[in-house]
Amino acid sequence: MHKLMIIPFFLLSCFQSTQESQKSNEKDSEQPSNPEFGSLQKSLEVGIGQNVTLSCRSTSGSLPINYTFFRGSQNLWPTILKTERNPALFNLTINSASDLGEYKCKVVNGISNSAKYSESLNFTLLDPVSKPVLSTTTSRVRIGQNVTLSCHSENGSSPINYVFFKGRKTMSSKISMQGKAAAVLNVTINSSSDLSDYKCKAENNIPNNTKYSNSLNFTLAEEDGLSYPLSISLVLLFLLVVIATALLVPFLILPWCKARKLKSTGSSTDFVSTDKATGSENYVTYTEIEYAKSEEVEYANILIRKEEEDRKVNMRADTTVVYSEVIVRDGTQQRKFPL
Repeated sequence: MHKLMIIPFFLLSCFQSTQESQKSNEKDSEQPSNPEFGSLQKSLEVGIGQNVTLSCRSTSGSLPINYTFFRGSQNLWPTILKTERNPALFNLTINSASDLGEYKCKVVNGISNSAKYSESLNFTLLDPVSKPVLSTTTSRVRIGQNVTLSCHSENGSSPINYVFFKGRKTMSSKISMQGKAAAVLNVTINSSSDLSDYKCKAENNIPNNTKYSNSLNFTLAEEDGLSYPLSISLVLLFLLVVIATALLVPFLILPWCKARKLKSTGSSTDFVSTDKATGSENYVTYTEIEYAKSEEVEYANILIRKEEEDRKVNMRADTTVVYSEVIVRDGTQQRKFPL
């Protein structure tokens, strides 16, 4: 009898629990859940001009549900009304960097009139790579020398992948760099065939956007003529020769020339006489032979008579020549020839 009385109480408690659960589920069904928000593209990296599709979906809540999309605090019109559980979709075109703001969506149903917001979503702009620049530490090399190649693209969203080439042969695998960091590659010049033709390419996640650099060639240092130290040595040697010549001229050459000149002035001025007969008297004409322009030669009067005096010179049997004094000056000395 006691057992029979327990059964009705158990059934009553179960019924009450079921009703409370149903009331609770009905109450919860009126509230929309936090929406699931995302992009239909696999990656959040987008390029300028790229179209993307945003998706927002609430898995619970009374229908119908209104979906609204936001970028920052800006409402992206229009509001989408959904009468089923399918996600609301919103198409967006990335026209500039300003389209990369924070995106969200909001859901509101007509019964509870309560709003729920999704988590935020941000896009990353894929900037196309610019033409890379290939450079090196030096353009003149020697056989066996190690050089470093550097490839750098000024513009482009990270990561940027670089590859080095010599001719059509690949010299390296992809070198991935972040930001504006340059990719480097060490090269050894083993022969003249290693002097050319080097290039590099740059690309990022934007498809069909690969850029190549200009070619780079090396030159053997021996082909450029004299080396730099040898050129300096030759210039210094030339300067020493010029200085030595400048010192020899006043101390050796000029004194030698002056001594030779003084030696030549040691001999007296020669005179050559010629006979000239005029009437009954014989005249002798003397011609001076100069040995330096700087000498001053002064002559006294030369008298020709037939008279005999203390100093006579017999030119012919019947002719007597009488000289006065002849003075020769060369600026420093005065020589007098007595008669």
